[in-house]
Amino acid sequence: MIMSRIEAPRDETTGNLTDRLLAGLPADAVLVDPDVTTSYAHDMASFCPAGAPAVVVLPRTVEQVQHVLRTATDLRVPVVPQGARTGLSGGANATEGCIVLSLTRMDRILEISPVDRIAVVEPGVVNAVLSRAVEEHGLSYPPDPSSWEMCTIGGNIGTASGGLCCVKYGVTAEYVLGLDVVLADGRLMSTGRRTAKGVAGYDLTRLFVGSEGSLGVVVRAVLALKPKPPRQLVLAAEFGSAAAACDAVCKIMAGGHVPSLLELMDRTTVKAVNDLTRMGLPESTEALLLAAFDTPDPAADLAALGALCEEAGATQVVPADDAAESELLLQARRTSLVALEAVKGTTMIDDVCVPRSRLGDLIEGVESIAEKHRLTIGVVAHAGDGNTHPTVCFDAQDPDECRRARESFDEIMALGLELGGTITGEHGVGVLKKEWLAREIGPVGVEMQRAVKAAFDPLGLLNPGKLF
Repeated sequence: MIMSRIEAPRDETTGNLTDRLLAGLPADAVLVDPDVTTSYAHDMASFCPAGAPAVVVLPRTVEQVQHVLRTATDLRVPVVPQGARTGLSGGANATEGCIVLSLTRMDRILEISPVDRIAVVEPGVVNAVLSRAVEEHGLSYPPDPSSWEMCTIGGNIGTASGGLCCVKYGVTAEYVLGLDVVLADGRLMSTGRRTAKGVAGYDLTRLFVGSEGSLGVVVRAVLALKPKPPRQLVLAAEFGSAAAACDAVCKIMAGGHVPSLLELMDRTTVKAVNDLTRMGLPESTEALLLAAFDTPDPAADLAALGALCEEAGATQVVPADDAAESELLLQARRTSLVALEAVKGTTMIDDVCVPRSRLGDLIEGVESIAEKHRLTIGVVAHAGDGNTHPTVCFDAQDPDECRRARESFDEIMALGLELGGTITGEHGVGVLKKEWLAREIGPVGVEMQRAVKAAFDPLGLLNPGKLF
């Protein structure tokens, strides 16, 4: 429901805020009905508090975003930028009485340049929409988060998202060349470039990537593109232990191979996928490794990789003959998180990244944590870059299970740090991992990050309560 300034519930503060916003926004861009605004209160993370927004605004232009930020600054109202709310750390959760600034209506692809190999887009463009659009020009936009059919480029930039192809092509940060950003006081700043090279001044573009909307609001992005690769071929390798699968990962990376995808599923995940889909994966599988190449001769590359898997102890190696078979092999991985959610109805998806050489230690440690807390915890991993997603399955209606789920989640993050890793490889910090960010970067690191925040947002209005 869209409320006019007359219909909106009013008190002195809310009424003034709504009137001020409507002075620079169309009526259908200002939502105040609590039944509607509540639906914008949180993203997809568990155990993350969220407040009630005072208002939700849906601008379509840069000027409208500037008006919202100027109004917020004048009235000292916090602003929480949002995309599709597919995040898993509470980074888009509303704070009490805030303006939720939803950027989903700013969804235009402004330019695709095959010569410069760039795309210029607004923040509300959906990742999959951009990927399909650039394919028509013989190009690709590689970052491919699992939620790519829903998540937006602005959200991907805010959390520095990754995806299945990171092992070869890298994460979102490596494709953001330049940004237009509306600062907390409404000023518009441009960073970066649209050229292939550029080192003028501090790299403020990279500073905004992963900042979770705490430094400014991205309203335009210049993104690097790659030539469209050949169709990839996939191989599936089954192992009698997770340790053997992790040994194969180490052999593959040490051997100089560059797969376009290298994913691992532990026995808990394989069983969950079997239970949900009746896919017929062998019950004896302790770990399933999926690898792909998009090279000119992928069959030869898969053969070499398959030999390494057998050397590491693979019990079966199944290479695909064509793209259709490859897609069938990938279905198990694509279904894994849905399958784990079906185990108990609710999941907490961790995002710990460790050095590849410690991947086996992480999986072994998660098994011990699951046993200690009497929980089902499945691990899926972007094995090629050490980014794991231990997924805690629990009954949200059982207070004791909820407590054990949260404790196990924290223990997994502690394990990741002990192994020389990081608390997040692609999901961000948000609300969920604030305490753990401080542990990872230390007091001096927190002090310097807060100083950066103060330089861009001295009143602390942008996405308050996130990161630290």
